Amino acid sequence: MKDPRDLDELVEGFKLTRKIMHAPALAKWILKDKFTEHVRTDDEIREVLRNRVDTVYHPTGTCKMGTDSMAVVDPQLRVHGLEGLRIVDASAMPSLIGGNTNGPVMMMAEKAVDLIRGVSRVPALEQAEHNARARQEHLTQALVPQPV
Repeated sequence: MKDPRDLDELVEGFKLTRKIMHAPALAKWILKDKFTEHVRTDDEIREVLRNRVDTVYHPTGTCKMGTDSMAVVDPQLRVHGLEGLRIVDASAMPSLIGGNTNGPVMMMAEKAVDLIRGVSRVPALEQAEHNARARQEHLTQALVPQPV
């Protein structure tokens, strides 16, 4: 909240949220306001916001991946200009995904292990696909009536 406008926007959001929560349809469900019951002025709201605001989201895309001058990491997750350092978390994702970031970050970590070790799982994947096709072909042939 370095820019004062950030805090001003949060104050307005706080007031709007309070207004919505005190609307008749929702007010009946409020048992007790534990943190802001006595907060009235904008300055009091700012103080509460400074002390209590936190994010519950998983920031992504803060370390651009690529080869251009704006990129922080290269396609192998290595930090430009630093030797021996990689970024392997949601910050290297190009955009926010539609679900929890845990699984995709775990897959990024698996890929990073391969990159660090210089190993490719593509041949293993190709072999698995070949085996699956062979099984499918075998099953298909087993189901086709044989000429007598």
